[in-house]
Formats: sequence, C-alpha cells, structure tokens
Amino acid sequence: MELRVTESSENELSIEIGGEDHTFMNVLKGALLEHDDVSAATYDMNPEQSGGQTDPILTVKTIDGVDPLDALEAGAATVREKTSALREAFEAA
Repeated sequence: MELRVTESSENELSIEIGGEDHTFMNVLKGALLEHDDVSAATYDMNPEQSGGQTDPILTVKTIDGVDPLDALEAGAATVREKTSALREAFEAA
C-alpha cells in the first residue's frame, strides 16, 4: 500500500492510498467516523480535477486540537482490531 499526503493542515488531512478500492476505503471511512474526534471522513476514487486519477484520496477532518494523522492512526487500529476479531470468530466456527 502506497500512501502520499496530498494536503495537510492543522485539522484536515488528504492522503492518496495507492492500490485500494471501495472495499477497504469504506471500512476505513466507517472506522474513522466511529471516533468522536473525527468530524468528517470521506474518500474520492476519481476526482474530476485529477485528470483521471484512480487511486482513492481519503480526507479526514478533526475537531480542534486533534491531529488528523493521529485520528487516521486510531482509525487504522480500529480496522485492525475488527479484522482480528472477525478472523478469530471465523477460525473458531
């Protein structure tokens, strides 16, 4: 997975996530929105202004005082925890 920051400010981060599709992006977006310090999370697969870019660009906005990179890390940890729980439940079945 290749990551490239496209925009960054105090409370907003846009990052291109190479090689991913709607499946992963929806899971990550949902995990981000579960956190109280995230005010918005969205992604765009092919923004018109990009001239045909197809790798998704994730945008995370946070409440004042919260680093969006920290929020992204917390969201990724949530995804990791949920996938581990799913794997354990599947193996136990």
